[in-house]
Amino acid sequence: MGAFLVLCALLPLPSLADFPGTVARVKRSVVAVGTYIPAGSPGFRFLGTGFVVGDGNRVVTNAHVLAAVPEGSEERLVIALPGSGRVVARPVRQVASDPDHDLALLGFDGPPMPALTLGDSNAVRDGQDVAMTGFPLGGSIGIVPVTHKGIVSALTPVGQPLATARQLDSKTVRRLSVGNYQVLQLDIVSYPGNSGSPLYDPDSGEVLGILNMVFIKGTKETALTNPSGISYAIPVNFLKPLLAP
Repeated sequence: MGAFLVLCALLPLPSLADFPGTVARVKRSVVAVGTYIPAGSPGFRFLGTGFVVGDGNRVVTNAHVLAAVPEGSEERLVIALPGSGRVVARPVRQVASDPDHDLALLGFDGPPMPALTLGDSNAVRDGQDVAMTGFPLGGSIGIVPVTHKGIVSALTPVGQPLATARQLDSKTVRRLSVGNYQVLQLDIVSYPGNSGSPLYDPDSGEVLGILNMVFIKGTKETALTNPSGISYAIPVNFLKPLLAP
């Protein structure tokens, strides 16, 4: 009996991580990205999801999210912070972008917000548990952060060989010309509006990727008549150069 107790003491303990606690911490850093027109009705137009990084005055989202703002428009780029019964908006400006990986970095003034910690996407493995928090269908169901949990299904090339040149378009050619880098393929539910959501470790909350609903699908699934419902994320290591001083 004594030997059994000693053996049990030497075995690793199961994880006691509090996933709801992780979600609560992450939600403080997740924002809605959109535009605001003072005279508009409604004044806020939802575009996608973002999350706070760095010094607390930086927000990451997908570059294609910002492309929805027409040039010369009176719409002002803002981030919206979910509140009790109302949305609080803060003006932002674009400070850096990486169109080849569909990433954009925004900056805002004033009090900093809690920032998420970036993990190492090179260490991500197939079958690893992951979670994401964002605003699925945010323009329709409201600015309420929603969390989904799943696994990394595969580390897969961002582009697939196509059967004929007719299936290539100019956008696909440009994306593939920067290199067929790997992205994270996910067994996880995501919707339009989740673009820019942080994909993170459920235990530590460290960000492993940035959800992408348009850019990767347009490259990988160009050949499909009926695109799949598979979700993808840009590895977070591609984000780190944008944050370098």
